[in-house]
Amino acid sequence: MRYVYGITAGLLLGGTAATLTLNPAGAQTAQNEPGTISAAAPRAGALMSFAELAERLQPAVVNISTRQSVQVNRQRALPPGFEEFFRQFGAPVPEGGGEGGNDTITQRGGSLGSGFIISPDGYVVTNNHVISPARDNATVDEITVTMSNRREYSATLIGRDPATDLALLKINATNLPFVRFGDSTRTRVGDWVIAIGNPFGLGGTVTAGIVSALHRNIGAGVYDRYIQTDASINMGNSGGPMFDINGNVIGINTALISPTGGNVGVGFAIPAEQVRPVIDALRRGQRPQRGYIGVALQPIDDGIAASLGIPKNRGELIRSVTAGGPAARAGIQQGDVVITVNNRPVTPDESLAYIVSSLPVGSKVPIEIIRNGQRRTVTAVIGERPTEEELARLNGIERETPVTEPAESQQSTGQRSARQSLGVTVQTLTPEVARSLRITDPTVRGVVVASVDPSSDAAAEGIQRGDVILSINQRQTRTPEEAAAAVEAARSAGRDSVLLLVRRGNTPPVYVGVTLAKR
Repeated sequence: MRYVYGITAGLLLGGTAATLTLNPAGAQTAQNEPGTISAAAPRAGALMSFAELAERLQPAVVNISTRQSVQVNRQRALPPGFEEFFRQFGAPVPEGGGEGGNDTITQRGGSLGSGFIISPDGYVVTNNHVISPARDNATVDEITVTMSNRREYSATLIGRDPATDLALLKINATNLPFVRFGDSTRTRVGDWVIAIGNPFGLGGTVTAGIVSALHRNIGAGVYDRYIQTDASINMGNSGGPMFDINGNVIGINTALISPTGGNVGVGFAIPAEQVRPVIDALRRGQRPQRGYIGVALQPIDDGIAASLGIPKNRGELIRSVTAGGPAARAGIQQGDVVITVNNRPVTPDESLAYIVSSLPVGSKVPIEIIRNGQRRTVTAVIGERPTEEELARLNGIERETPVTEPAESQQSTGQRSARQSLGVTVQTLTPEVARSLRITDPTVRGVVVASVDPSSDAAAEGIQRGDVILSINQRQTRTPEEAAAAVEAARSAGRDSVLLLVRRGNTPPVYVGVTLAKR
């Protein structure tokens, strides 16, 4: 089960109630006005219990476990007599020892989750993280599928899709109980749902609840668009199905928010509308095909919105553009704000990545952007998203930061102005400083941060010594004087914040909105 911590919930309070057409023009009533909400009796044939539904569905839900090997240092091996103690708590136990003076040994471990059968000949759907190595130095030796009747099968991995955290397995059996996918696009907040899985390894467990929210983005991946539920989801439920009351699979239980590690009523499922095309592709032996335009994105927070003078929660900021990619060919540039794609608004619920991924490869789509405060529309030809390995980027390098703050008497007017307005002291990025920061791209131009006032907004936004400021409000800052001029231009325009484009080491640059110090 994947856990999501540190989620900040924004509550929008107030607002006007919807106007009812039964009232005079301009009149408003309470949403719960007597007579406006139907209190009809349950429809004929409505469920009075989940027992029959659970009885029919449980045989198609399976337990999935793995056997893994982990290479560890010999000195980490347990002393004699401690193996049984660790077995009682399910911890990995060392097996064997090194040969010929080797200083590593192999430990055995495993993972536990859920899955469900989608065909009578043994295709099984689960989460990718359920059958993946637990560590970088681990390998999966065996995957076991256990039926509700406790019969076990060795499973073969047919394919996986890390981007959506999905995997397809196959067991050698016939005439198996199976379930079908439903239409998750018709799911509504408040609908009953049932989760069946193996929380904490307890075997088939049924929990029920309602759909709490739709299209939820929890920051767990590129294509976040989860169904949220208060049905009890715990560790071991991962990969198990979420059913509607008609017994259709409308989601795969995948993640939960929990400060304690247990269920607190906030669980998430990948909707079936996203699952089905991925599983169909894996079943055909193909890689899932997704639309791609070749940009790195950044959400627009309050600081960035204020510095750009645009509403928050609308659009996404282009952090970088892949050279030669569809976006670059369409004329999209770093610093553009994309507000619609194919006439669909880009919002936190409908991210640019999600919208683009669902578009056919080769299709031509209009993309509306804001550049320097002006709206314009470009046309992009959707490409095919490369593999995750091809998209991997360097996350960072070890480096020292030998940049030192010049004495105040030696600071230029531009340096003093930047320190007073931004709370940072900057100096020109020379080739020598770039080498000391191990910046390998010779085309990088900017000012390097020599010190940060810990009480400044720049410090609060994470700016550090050694960061390179490439631009301010999309104006190049190759010298402290250019940085000071960009800040002064923002003040003259009545702005109390600026947008910095910041690069750290060899990682792609990010935009940071910083509030200016008051004069």
